[in-house]
Amino acid sequence: MNRVTFAQPDITLMLDLEGVIRKASLSTAIPAEAVQDWVGHPWTDTVGDSGGDWIRRMLDDARSNGVSAFRQVRQRFPSGLELPIEYTTVRLGGEAGLIAVGKNLQAVAELQSRLIATQQAREQDYWKLREIETRSRLLFDASSEAVLVVEAQTLRVIEANPAAIRALGLAPGWEFLREVAPRDVEAFRGMLQRAREHGRAPGIAVHLGAERAAWLVRATLMARDPGPVFLLQLASTGMEPQVAARGTALRLDDVLERLPDAFIVTDQDGIVRRANRAFLDMAQVPAEGGVLGESLGRWLAGPGDGLAVLLAALHQHGEVRVFPSLLTGDLGLEVQVELSAVVSGIGASRAIGIVLRDVGRRIWTRPDSSALRDAIGGVESGIGHTPLPLLVRRIAEILERHCIERALGLADGNRTAAAELLGLSRQSLYAKLGRYGLQADAEEGPGEPG
Repeated sequence: MNRVTFAQPDITLMLDLEGVIRKASLSTAIPAEAVQDWVGHPWTDTVGDSGGDWIRRMLDDARSNGVSAFRQVRQRFPSGLELPIEYTTVRLGGEAGLIAVGKNLQAVAELQSRLIATQQAREQDYWKLREIETRSRLLFDASSEAVLVVEAQTLRVIEANPAAIRALGLAPGWEFLREVAPRDVEAFRGMLQRAREHGRAPGIAVHLGAERAAWLVRATLMARDPGPVFLLQLASTGMEPQVAARGTALRLDDVLERLPDAFIVTDQDGIVRRANRAFLDMAQVPAEGGVLGESLGRWLAGPGDGLAVLLAALHQHGEVRVFPSLLTGDLGLEVQVELSAVVSGIGASRAIGIVLRDVGRRIWTRPDSSALRDAIGGVESGIGHTPLPLLVRRIAEILERHCIERALGLADGNRTAAAELLGLSRQSLYAKLGRYGLQADAEEGPGEPG
């Protein structure tokens, strides 16, 4: 028989082999109960309905194996008190019967109840905190005042609201101190030191950016993991003569916002600084804060790297017209677009204005699309006379030739640029030009640089 050690059982029951109680005793951990009334009654009669099956299993296990597994049941006492008791049953040998010993789990049950209550309270606190964070984020993004969150040690921008990105061109990862005019750096550091000592500091005038525009900057120190941050609030200190100009700018913003074509402004690296509602709809982003500070390459695709080709063309020519590409929204919607773009400014302050026009609906209205439709219609007339694989191959050849001709047209006959637009190597394009008899047309273009 297995040897089992029990530590201070709260209930001890002596049973016969049929499970009838012959003797019962309690420890001092359980209030006095007239458990002698159980004597002569089956053990199963002293527990709840659901506990009877567990009792019978323990009795069977003890009779056959010598000892049963631990089982938890609701033990009913003569006074009506019910307690969760964990029992095990052992056979005493021969016809001596069985012994059942139990441990009161009331303290464990209370701890479990308190734990569940604590978990529920923490979940409620968590969702309240999430609600507060959501409200703070909405206020942060909707504020007309430029607001930045910067690391207290490095002064590197962690977050910037849309107003700050539009007005200052700042984005997460930039070092704010580099935007401060040298003459204001010492005063700015002094304000930050006061914020470290007192939690916040009164605003000072600071000249920022390449234009050295004057801004009133206030700083507040905030605790944040992994380290403290400064909340910088910036307000323009523009003078009265500039009110009319600002009004004009506001009207221009309203016009651009209502423009039916998508319009954005990016920096020289393609980081979005301004976007109208049409672009947000095309990119499937609910608010402007979701695109500001992001690379246009997040949505723009094309043969090769669409954004890289666009920026290279702008760097070389200063403007781009009818640049074809594919824009993919955050929810998977794909839109064929034509881009027109221009560069303004010099040096680090350069900005790029881009108009994106959805051409997916008018792709079949180009002058050369009529010939394409006629060619495909001629192939369709072979249905019933020509095997399907041959029909599909002929249509594929027609479309391939059309795309090559279109790319050569966009590239002004430059085969290298056309290959890049098509995502082909130069050798592959030359082979296809020879197959379709387009070599002569391609050679009439300006050609490739040597």
